[in-house]
Amino acid sequence: MATPRYQVIKQYLLDRIESGEYAPHHQIPPEEQLAKQFDVSRMTANKAIRDLVQEGRLTRQAGLGTFVTDQKAESPLLEVTNIAEEVRQRQHVYSNQVLVCEAVPADDETALRLSVRLGAEVFHTILLHEENGVPVQLEERFVNPRWVPNYLTTDFSKHTPNEVLVASCPITDLEHIVEAVLPDARAAEWLRIAEQEPCLQMTRRTWSDDHLISYARLLHPGTRYKLRSAVRRG
Repeated sequence: MATPRYQVIKQYLLDRIESGEYAPHHQIPPEEQLAKQFDVSRMTANKAIRDLVQEGRLTRQAGLGTFVTDQKAESPLLEVTNIAEEVRQRQHVYSNQVLVCEAVPADDETALRLSVRLGAEVFHTILLHEENGVPVQLEERFVNPRWVPNYLTTDFSKHTPNEVLVASCPITDLEHIVEAVLPDARAAEWLRIAEQEPCLQMTRRTWSDDHLISYARLLHPGTRYKLRSAVRRG
């Protein structure tokens, strides 16, 4: 069965958005031009655009035209949030890949960051978080087994590391350090980006009362992610 013509136009626009040819805030061709290009009615072209507006990929500006929305994922800087919930709140599809799930002896850096003795057993995971099938965060996490003993047995297709930690030990304190970095070859391959693409790296430590629970490095492609903070004074 032939693909409906509006779907052909819709896919044509999506392909250019996802390839970067139509960058965020880029104005797409008007309905009349698309209708002529694909030899369809203006109503058919309008349906393709309307669908993409409803999906949050395009936005209409009265009197100006239709533009590509900024699809960067966004996280609050002053809170610990569940990335799966963030993605779903944007009405997008969340998925992840578990790349590493193991118990390892703490090396110098991990022992220092997690406040355990050198060589002590810690839990180590690496997850790739995706939004609509596109990687938006590479999460490497070390967890103190004393406080979250069931961590490695988690089904991460159903529960994110954040959900597991919060359920086991309600988070009372956190530390965030954010810096711009370039990914190493392995991270770039997992994130499906070039090694020259700048990334935002958030280093996070979380406590439950006096217990240091987790140390994580969260790596985000700079073109796909942004951080937000808000402070109320007075």
